[in-house]
Order: sequence, then C-alpha cells, then structure tokens
Amino acid sequence: MGKKRVELVMMLLMLIAAFFASKRAVSLASSGMGEAKTIVIDVGHGGIDPGKVGIGGVLEKDLNLQIGKQLKTQLENAGFRVVMTRDSDVGLYEEGTSNKKAQDMQNRCKMIEEAKPVCTVSIHQNSYTDPAVCGPQVFYYTHSQKAEHLATILQNCINEDLAIEKPRIQKENSTYYILKRSTSVTAIVECGFITNPVEAKLLADEIYQEKMAKAICRGINMYVNGEKQV
Repeated sequence: MGKKRVELVMMLLMLIAAFFASKRAVSLASSGMGEAKTIVIDVGHGGIDPGKVGIGGVLEKDLNLQIGKQLKTQLENAGFRVVMTRDSDVGLYEEGTSNKKAQDMQNRCKMIEEAKPVCTVSIHQNSYTDPAVCGPQVFYYTHSQKAEHLATILQNCINEDLAIEKPRIQKENSTYYILKRSTSVTAIVECGFITNPVEAKLLADEIYQEKMAKAICRGINMYVNGEKQV
C-alpha cells in the first residue's frame, strides 16, 4: 500500500506541474512573449517602377531588393520574423489599374498594417543632379518620436559601421507616403546616392551591401531592445 501511495502522490505532482506549465505557456503566447518579433522590410519600387536610375544605368529597384534580401538574412539570423513587401522584381499593383503607383503604396501600407511589426524599414537609394553629393541618410515622420528614435539609431549605426567620411544626420519628413500612412514605426533608409561614382560602385558591391544590411540590423536590434542612441 505504501508503494502505491507514493506512486499516486508522484503522479499527482506531475499532473500539477504539467498544468501550471501549460498555463504559463498560454500566458506567454497571449502576451506575445516567446514569439519572434516581426520586422517589415519595405523594398522600394519594383515592376514597371525602376525608381532612380544611376550611373551606368543601375536601377534603384534592383539595389533595393539586393540589400533588402541581405537585411532579411541578417534579421532572421538575429531571431526576428521578417515580412518583405516584395522579394522579387514586382510591383504591388494590379495590371489593369489606372494608377499603379498609388495602388502600390496603398498595398505596402496594408501589408505593414496586417503584419503588425515592431518597426518597418523602407529600403531606397538616393540621387541628385550634382554627382559629388553622397552619403546614406535616414528619414522619419515629423510627428513621431518613436520613428525619430529609430531613425537616429539607424543613421548612427550606418555612419559608424560603414565609416562614412561625411556623415549625414537623420532627417524629418511630413510628406513621404510610407512615413505618413504607415501604422508602424517606420524609417526610410536611403542607402546612398547612385548618381555619385564612388557610392554607386559601392552600393552595387555584394560585400558593401552586406555591411549596410548588418548596420541596419544592428540599429533595429538596438531599437527593439530599448537601447539608447549610439
């Protein structure tokens, strides 16, 4: 009888332990803890929209996608869940629509809203009539302190990790559609000027693209973990 009683007590203890463990798992799941945090990578342009055209005919949409894919790899390696607005040379519009650009931007914002990310980073390349102008720059929505914080961290990480000779500072903007309409904390990263001979060559280089992606990933990690601006 004694042995059976011990076995019964042990079984009851195991059942109780399993019950509380399952309750804790449900609690974690409902609070979002233990789940990979979601980041949206908005890959600018695509399809019939090439974006800016740089030196040698390089297209912004192609560089955006190449850097976006590198960033996806870096973020997933860091434990994030990643949603890309596009992962191939397509536009987010229906062929028969009269205003493809408007529909493209609306669909990007819809994807961001559905993903409910911690933050969104939109990848772009810059251009200017003066080929001497260069340097990565991060934009944020004027009326969002969280977006300003994200942009500041990203800008500083890029300037530091890529050893930018003439570092720019993050810049506010109140008109860019993706910044104004996104339901997420969003920053636009203009990775550089494809109209600058030196920078255009760097931006087309896979190793430099990886460095850029790593710098952006580091910035996102710092933002998500609540670290102070660098």
